[in-house]
Amino acid sequence: QVQLVESGGGLVQPGGSLRLSCAASGFIFSRYTMSWYRQAPGKERELVAVITSPGGLTNYADSVKGRFTISRDNAKNTVYLQMNSLKPEDTAVYYCNAVSRLSGETYWGQGTQVTVSS
Repeated sequence: QVQLVESGGGLVQPGGSLRLSCAASGFIFSRYTMSWYRQAPGKERELVAVITSPGGLTNYADSVKGRFTISRDNAKNTVYLQMNSLKPEDTAVYYCNAVSRLSGETYWGQGTQVTVSS
């Protein structure tokens, strides 16, 4: 059974930091490109960051470059999103996404809420 379980969301003040985690199971994690997406109320889901495997190449949305860092630990089947200098406009539900390099098969997590507010 495939599972992507996000954690680490919450309420943080502007300028603060959060670290999101996504624990994967039920598939060969190292063969999947992992991404974080987010969706704010009334807006479309958007790509935040992506990391490949192998190689660990990364790419970021312009709105988060220099503030967010995506990383992965293939031994732990986990992908992370370190979010620094958070802004109110970062408020959204953050989703973990996995895409197979071989087949394009795609999995989604259930999402974790991040709220940036004073």
